[in-house]
Amino acid sequence: MLSEFKEFVKQNELFGSSDKILLAISGGVDSMVLFDLFKKLKLNFAAVHCNFKLRDEESDGDEMFVKQYVQDAGVQLFVKSFDTLDYAKVNGISVEMAARELRYNYFEKLSTEHEFDYIATAHHQDDLIETFFLNLIRKTGIKGLTGIKPKSGKLIRPLLFAGREMILKYVVDENIPYREDSSNSSIVHKRNFLRHSILPLFENLNPSFRNNIAESIQNLKEAEEVYQNSIEKEKKGIIRLENNNPVVQIEELIKSSFPKILLFEILSDYNFNSAVISEIFQGISEESGKQYFSSSHRVVRDRGKLIITENRDKSEAVFYIEEGDMELFSPVNIEISLFDALNFKIPHLNKYACFDYKKLEFPLIIKKWHQGEYFKPLGMDGFKKVSDFFIDEKFSIPEKENTWILYSGNKIAWIIGYRLDDRFKITRETKRIYQLKLL
Repeated sequence: MLSEFKEFVKQNELFGSSDKILLAISGGVDSMVLFDLFKKLKLNFAAVHCNFKLRDEESDGDEMFVKQYVQDAGVQLFVKSFDTLDYAKVNGISVEMAARELRYNYFEKLSTEHEFDYIATAHHQDDLIETFFLNLIRKTGIKGLTGIKPKSGKLIRPLLFAGREMILKYVVDENIPYREDSSNSSIVHKRNFLRHSILPLFENLNPSFRNNIAESIQNLKEAEEVYQNSIEKEKKGIIRLENNNPVVQIEELIKSSFPKILLFEILSDYNFNSAVISEIFQGISEESGKQYFSSSHRVVRDRGKLIITENRDKSEAVFYIEEGDMELFSPVNIEISLFDALNFKIPHLNKYACFDYKKLEFPLIIKKWHQGEYFKPLGMDGFKKVSDFFIDEKFSIPEKENTWILYSGNKIAWIIGYRLDDRFKITRETKRIYQLKLL
């Protein structure tokens, strides 16, 4: 098993000999085997154990067992206890999901604080197969059918090559102690029901079932690489970046041979589920302004485009430019200069704003616009609603929300990046010019 372990690590480029690894150890048979393999290879690693307080004395017994075993092995150990039931209740999630979030958040915290290169878990081949079937039941694409990956960012799973039988044989041969989790025998949970009631039926049909499924998953992984390469090529002709937001060109999307699948692959990266993506696709030719939301992002249908933006609360933040400031870094990066009006040439670009210095009231204020506000666009005699200006200039909803306004006192001086207010313009009487350059 040790030689197969080394070969699997090498083939999948999981880690190097000098890398520092954090190994998750529960005390169960899988993690105890992985711990033993790490020890035999004299890897640079520490261990971490989580007590989720879900099985009363049994959970505490696991913790004591792990502490003693790891201490005797001379390996550094981190231990953390969680009130998992309370966390699940507060966050409105399942106990299983709560344990997962708590576990991986803690792993990531340790990884950052102690500079671990990788986090290793003891998922094995049977976990891979079970995940395949669970994803199949839930409805999934080709990515979901590839199951658990050996390496995902900092997370590595060096035991994926080994099935349950190989692991149990190694435990006996090497005389490795372990703790049995009583909840593993329960068929209440979906994974356990699949493990104990469904998969054995497939083995009755074909004793080589597990190996065949594992090989099929590997074939799907290779097929997924081809699929993803094709998708990425298609994306390049459809997605553009506008104002730092990804924008889907609807006309180009529709020209594709598989527009719905392509839209799914684009939007799933932004946490949109298949139901919402189907709704977006069905309404792709509807009027502008319709919005769709995921947990993290929003899609706005706007004149032949699907604009993808992050979900943000409407900002009430206020920023100030004091007299004498030379640069502003937030919310936009602005370079500030003061010039003598004599021989000054006004740059005719939207990123520049030039004012009669004497007309300004400091501190200048930068904030978001509000409904009902007016300004006097440069070159116009009368006033205009900011909202009407946005309509005339064909601003999308995200563009309106992301536009900042410069105020002098309670008057709009500049719709930043777009239009100056006529009341602050340079005239023949101007002596000094106050210039803002949007970087």
